[in-house]
Amino acid sequence: MLKVDKLNAWYGRSHVVQDVSFEVAPSEIVTLLGRNGAGKSTTIRSIMGLVAKRTGSVIFGTGEVLAAPSWKRFEAGLAYVPEHRSIVPGLTVLENLRLGLIASPLKRNEHAIIDEIAETFPRLKQRLSQEAVTLSGGEQQMLAIARAVASKPAMILLDEPSEGIMPVLVDEMFEYFDRLRGQGTTILLIEQNVEIALRISDRAYILDQGAIVHQGSARDLLADREIQERYCSV
Repeated sequence: MLKVDKLNAWYGRSHVVQDVSFEVAPSEIVTLLGRNGAGKSTTIRSIMGLVAKRTGSVIFGTGEVLAAPSWKRFEAGLAYVPEHRSIVPGLTVLENLRLGLIASPLKRNEHAIIDEIAETFPRLKQRLSQEAVTLSGGEQQMLAIARAVASKPAMILLDEPSEGIMPVLVDEMFEYFDRLRGQGTTILLIEQNVEIALRISDRAYILDQGAIVHQGSARDLLADREIQERYCSV
């Protein structure tokens, strides 16, 4: 589904991502782990074409997309939920959900898709007419995820979905990710909550100072406290 090969990315003169290579197979959940500043978010932003200076190769499906504009990735079935949610102020929950379909070929089925999302996210169903920025942090995160899912992407990139969220909502969220994987959606996840991420993941890669330093099955990494403490402790 996704193959990243020798990806490099810079912010100004800072070489943030250094020769990063990894793969994600269809219907897998793969997690990128590492301390704050390790280069995880920059890796995902580079995959989405949101970092101006980047080199290497990013193959999504059967095509090279490194140089393609972000909207081309969206058209190809790649969705992205950023770390800070990007809820649009001044719009209701329903209007934010509609943004996920505005450039999608599924837009003609908007009403059916919105109804499906509302049933999947009952907390949002009760607040469709509410201004989105008045939702709690957890509800805003659910809205950002629901907006990404609306276009029925083949793959979703999730950046720190549990950050600042109540534990009960985190559990709901990760149960939903597991269901998405069961329905055939591929997920690349960045998450500071190592245990909950590894419990639903198939495999994981650990970044340190912009480079991959360890990789393995999620089960093995979950059992390896030494590796977690060395590279993932805040």
